[in-house]
Amino acid sequence: MNANDTTSAGLLDQLRRQSADPRRRILFTGATIVTMDPELGTLRGDLLVEGNTIAAIGPDLQAEGAVVVDASGTILAPGLVDTHRHAWEAQLRRIMPDVDDLGGYVMATLAGYATVYRPEDMYIGTRLAALTALDSGITTMLDFSHNSRTREHSDAAIEALRDTGIRGVHASMGPHFGDWDRQWPADLNRLKDQYFSSDDQLLTLRLATLATDEIAGPALAYGPELARTAADLGIGVSVDAVFGASGSQAVLSWAEQGILGPDVTLIHSTGLSTEAWKVMGESGTTVALAPTSDAQIGLETAIPAVDEALAVGIRPGLSIDVEVALASDLFTQMRALLAIQRMRAVNAAYGTGGEPFRITAHDVLDFATLQGARTNGLGDVTGSLTVGKKADLLVVQAEDLNNMPLNDPIGTLVLGSDARNITAVFVDGQPRKWDGQVLDVNLPELRAEVAASRDHVLNTPAK
Repeated sequence: MNANDTTSAGLLDQLRRQSADPRRRILFTGATIVTMDPELGTLRGDLLVEGNTIAAIGPDLQAEGAVVVDASGTILAPGLVDTHRHAWEAQLRRIMPDVDDLGGYVMATLAGYATVYRPEDMYIGTRLAALTALDSGITTMLDFSHNSRTREHSDAAIEALRDTGIRGVHASMGPHFGDWDRQWPADLNRLKDQYFSSDDQLLTLRLATLATDEIAGPALAYGPELARTAADLGIGVSVDAVFGASGSQAVLSWAEQGILGPDVTLIHSTGLSTEAWKVMGESGTTVALAPTSDAQIGLETAIPAVDEALAVGIRPGLSIDVEVALASDLFTQMRALLAIQRMRAVNAAYGTGGEPFRITAHDVLDFATLQGARTNGLGDVTGSLTVGKKADLLVVQAEDLNNMPLNDPIGTLVLGSDARNITAVFVDGQPRKWDGQVLDVNLPELRAEVAASRDHVLNTPAK
């Protein structure tokens, strides 16, 4: 924002003093607006927020009494959407950067570190992941919380999302290994009543599960019983580890049982059969890709399944997956997917005279915003700058050293920008990052808590 420090601090003070007023107006002026709304596209102009909702987009808007934010020299963009992250692991970031396969990750993390997590460790890891997400422009994060050892572990993970102000999706699952209370999935009823009683709130609930019983046994594997549990609660389902021959067979069985559909998200979907993709497309099932996880860890084919998804009419969301081995931001996911798909397309056509099918920067930004929101069951709420949707948005400096001059706004967002260029992040109309700093975080205190939690986990024998 083109304001000096004093003016910027004054603007923030105004925004925070009026934060509880449902009639409060914020007018962003003079921006390049990448709406990701197919009908609006990209335009130059103003954006008006009333309360927590986008009220108007266009040139020369007038809004009496609004807090005016001069956004010239910036790009306004929708907040990014992470469709799958195991947030509780954040204090173990990059502890195994060169892990070679899924088994190595599972045995070190899920059979080892996870078994000694206390509720406070769940809180610290999840809070750290959510704050980092906000810093990098992710306004919505699905936390695939698969270490729910007790009621208290689940409560801690939910409270961490709530305390950061992110638009959070708590996807609850019991742990793979070790001692736990076996309270899941029955405890989902309590969680919904206690934390998710309203349809108009920042946090939503999903059921998290696995594709097959190969790793952790039948209790955690998706099937008719868990599908009924989710349907009775009126919540969506996120299914992890969907890949390979066993994953393909599982998908075909779910189709026969009638338990696929738009409320079900299949994560990874790497190395699936043509027949599995066909029933996924026909049922409207959603897909969450994890581009760097598939490629770097080497899951099945190690190729993110974007071409397979698009071939059956599925536009996927994107996700981070595990920070123990991977980057924390969606800019990395967009760039990795764009490069891998285009490399794969050109390589397949090389020497044949055929024309390669390449995805575009617009495609991957669509996956990271609008399609991610739809994948998380929030397509009517967020994912684009559209009148009537919630005000989840980013203010990105377009004239910083690494972005100037602004030639193509979408190219700048996807290929040029990173967390340092994000001046402000708004979630539900509330500032969560301002002047390049995440708000309401005592960094020295957080560092001490994270280090103490990490040390406990590393120094306690697995149970």
